[in-house]
Amino acid sequence: MTTPSSICSASDLAVLLTTSSNFNSSAAAANFLCSHLSAISHKFSDTNFAVDTTYLLFSTYIVFTMQIGFAMLSAGSIRAKNTKNIMLCSILDAASGSVTYYLFGFAFAFGTPSNGFIGGPRNFFALNSFPEGSGYDFSFFLFQWTYAITASGITSGSMAERTQFTAYLISSFFLTGFVYPIVSHWFWSNDGWASPTRSNDILFIGSGAIDFAGSGVVHMVGGITGLWGSLILGPRIGRFNHKENTSSEIRGHSVPLVVLGTLMLWLGWYGFTAGYFLTILKAYNRSPQYYGQWSAIGRTTVTTTLSGCTAALTSMFTSRFLVGHWSVTHVCTGLLSGLVAISSGCAVVEPWAAIVCGFVASWVTIGLNWLAKICKYDDPLQAAQVHGGCGAWGLLFTGLFAAKNYMSEVYGGQSGRPHGLFMGGGLKLLGAQMVQIIAIFGWVTLTMGFLFYGLHKMNLLRVSVKEEKCGIDMTRHGGFAYGAHVEDADWVKPWNQEAETER
Repeated sequence: MTTPSSICSASDLAVLLTTSSNFNSSAAAANFLCSHLSAISHKFSDTNFAVDTTYLLFSTYIVFTMQIGFAMLSAGSIRAKNTKNIMLCSILDAASGSVTYYLFGFAFAFGTPSNGFIGGPRNFFALNSFPEGSGYDFSFFLFQWTYAITASGITSGSMAERTQFTAYLISSFFLTGFVYPIVSHWFWSNDGWASPTRSNDILFIGSGAIDFAGSGVVHMVGGITGLWGSLILGPRIGRFNHKENTSSEIRGHSVPLVVLGTLMLWLGWYGFTAGYFLTILKAYNRSPQYYGQWSAIGRTTVTTTLSGCTAALTSMFTSRFLVGHWSVTHVCTGLLSGLVAISSGCAVVEPWAAIVCGFVASWVTIGLNWLAKICKYDDPLQAAQVHGGCGAWGLLFTGLFAAKNYMSEVYGGQSGRPHGLFMGGGLKLLGAQMVQIIAIFGWVTLTMGFLFYGLHKMNLLRVSVKEEKCGIDMTRHGGFAYGAHVEDADWVKPWNQEAETER
């Protein structure tokens, strides 16, 4: 509804036009402008809020498409007999994650009163109360939820094909509601002990740890969780022959699903990186060093693209040399490696540096896959290697290549803010990044590692040998995903024979 003070009629302006040279007209002009200034200001404020909220929600929707990507990639990378199980895990990551993040997670991450370690309980049941003046609202909560469930979705791939569904639900609940939110508080909340947005006089090592879009907060957390889950579970039956010291590759059942999932994740990554600016209407600084928020968002999408594409190409040519053919699955893995690694520094590095990031990320994954084979570590989606390993590389990359002008543009603060070592910024930022890697690894190990070990000791973590051979879909989810044509497959016969014996 329009208020009377915001209505401008011809009679309001008539006196200004007919008696423009006398004192009364000047006073009338002043009174008219003052009476309407508040309404005009509110209109600009409302428009600014609407544009920023639209940008944040649009980014949220794009990030959520990553759940589709994880579901398709995971399903295609495993055997058909476990498709229903991994699909259900993907849906439950989002569904249960929304409740746990609402009840506890958001408060631990951004609640008040808070300290350097954890957010406060005042914001349990997050949507009922937001700190006044904090800038947090419903759209911010939803945006942060999509990051929380992304961390959980990474884990399901590492533990696929042999984990009890109940155990996965427990671990997902704990990761989304407690473990991940604590890490996000450390590096993304204004009060976190290593946050780069704290006041200048208490910045960790003078710089804070930089993780703009979650190479560490999201991907390392998910990857290290998957590492411990997969280690404690042990490899899938038939993956390694310990007596003969050999290994057998267990191929996924659908390359098209792998490619579809990868492309969906690539799309989601643009919301994941560029979306973390949170707002799009910002004051411009038009000096040669600073180009304003819109330019920074555009630059971030470019660095995201270049890193992912460079890693994909590197993996393609490397796989041609190593395995003798062009491998589409290796290209998909490489692409994801580059996207994971650039997430930390995407907003504060030059586009040319993103090419370096992607090239090294590809080799990090290749090297870790080689090490995993030697150590007889079985991760069906290479989640620990891609998300854990490349997430750590991404944090180091930021400490090496963060540009001085972009650091000031994105994070503000003092003009002498530490930046990348190779960009003339010294060792402070690199030191902060190394501490971030150690802190994340230690925290996830202390929490999720002990949780998985406890579930293992209670025989709640891994399915039985019979169930694993027959497929979790048949034993736990009412039948196979692809219909009756697989009922007579070799891996079903033990289950059918057992059922026949019981009858």
